Amino acid sequence: MEQTSGLALRVSRVTIAVNLILSVLKLLAGLIAHSGAMVSDALHSASDVFSTVVVIIGMRAASKASDREHPYGHERMECVAAIVLAVTLLITGLLIGWQGLRKIVSSGETPLAVPGALALGAAVLSILVKEGMYHYTRAAARAVNSSALMADAWHHRSDALSSIGALIGIGGARLGLPVLDPVASLVICLMIGKAAYDIFRDAVNKMVDQSVDAATEERIRACALQHAGVENVDQILTRRFGSRVYIEMEIAMNGDMTLSQSHAIAEQVHADVEQAFPAVKHIMIHVNPTGEARE
Repeated sequence: MEQTSGLALRVSRVTIAVNLILSVLKLLAGLIAHSGAMVSDALHSASDVFSTVVVIIGMRAASKASDREHPYGHERMECVAAIVLAVTLLITGLLIGWQGLRKIVSSGETPLAVPGALALGAAVLSILVKEGMYHYTRAAARAVNSSALMADAWHHRSDALSSIGALIGIGGARLGLPVLDPVASLVICLMIGKAAYDIFRDAVNKMVDQSVDAATEERIRACALQHAGVENVDQILTRRFGSRVYIEMEIAMNGDMTLSQSHAIAEQVHADVEQAFPAVKHIMIHVNPTGEARE
């Protein structure tokens, strides 16, 4: 977990620096070029700084060792961090959508300003930078199997998508349709809301002991069956615990084996499964005599 926390911290520092610089540049471009969509996009980038701080806190909490009050560890703190990120994303999206809607409604009384060319350049820069940060953070999240870091990666992707919406809106406004600038804010709101929902759903699934996918379960079963003496896998129960996995498995062996023999084989299965599947934090194995699986 120290390696996981260290990588997440390095990625988060880069993220904070990039988002601070990018949000200031986009805010200045939006104000100077009179683009509401770019100002909204700048606020979205600024919210990423808070999100990354949440990731750092969540990862550090998740890396704490087990204690008397938390014998299974603290990995679910990653899920808590991811849920906070999802809520932050949703609030940011709703605020951006509200500002866009307000401008559209009031456009009949107050003519909408046409954004300057500077806003277009800022949008292109944001798309390139945020898409690059998405791939950078996603690679790190996959390397350490971190849901909080993956949520932060999708935060980058949602920012890139919002910048695409801003680019379209600003470009359309400059071509004679000023209303497209606030309309872009509404599109940005919807994109952010979708990202928030996906992050929230994934975090909740990991909080409620969701099982691993069927393909992974079959690979675990095959790993156990490859050991001499294991005649069948009677049952496999898996549950996600944050970014880690717990397994309860019943294997069948010849009932004439001695306790020492069956225990030695079960220990080998235990060790090999944990080695083959790094996400597995612990596996509990029960041995049944062949044909006498428990219900």
